Amino acid sequence: MSKIAKIATVAALAVPILIGAAGTANASTPSGCSSVTQIGGTSYLTVGGETMASVKQYKGCGKNYAYLYVWAGYRSHHSSWDACASIVTDGGHTIQDVNCGGPNPVEVWSFGASTLSQCTQALGWNGSGGDFGSPVAGDVTVTTDVRC
Repeated sequence: MSKIAKIATVAALAVPILIGAAGTANASTPSGCSSVTQIGGTSYLTVGGETMASVKQYKGCGKNYAYLYVWAGYRSHHSSWDACASIVTDGGHTIQDVNCGGPNPVEVWSFGASTLSQCTQALGWNGSGGDFGSPVAGDVTVTTDVRC
């Protein structure tokens, strides 16, 4: 087999590996809980016409968790950002467990809410949590679908 044929064979074998690696990133797990399962769909936080982050809801260890992941494309075009995640109940009116990721977070897990027996949504936003740990005027928010 010629050198070119060997290189082509190796490249062809590598393509499935690269395609598999290019799929959706897997989230880490929240602090204190090593096994969570996503419930419901993924929502996308769009700020200034650009997708900033993905927001998902998880359950595990007897709690619900909100998860926010700031996209690499957004991070590469911005020098600073804020992001927060929370579980909300009562049709989005009651915030349960806000966590704001500090300056320039890549991912934010909420602290975990004991709300498995309630209808919940994950809430993500592009703010620092204001004085009361909730979105303030000017923050862009997104929620996932309701899970009961």
